[in-house]
Amino acid sequence: MLHIHCPWCGLRDESEFSYGGEAHRVRPADPDALSDEQWADYLFNRGNPKGLHHEQWCHSHGCRRWFNVERDTVNNRIVSVYR
Repeated sequence: MLHIHCPWCGLRDESEFSYGGEAHRVRPADPDALSDEQWADYLFNRGNPKGLHHEQWCHSHGCRRWFNVERDTVNNRIVSVYR
């Protein structure tokens, strides 16, 4: 189990959190201008890096705030947590 440091509540077990997906994804400025393939790529495809990965997490059983986590996917080590 991961232990995640919530920026507001401190260190908690992973079971208190909900994973929110890849962090820093930017919605296309004009979605209507995208082809179906481009829109599907934005909606469904995510990076699956080996190494450092930026993720969104919500402290759903605590303060209910969203924050970002930088996690190494090779060893599951959390490198940093930021608002």
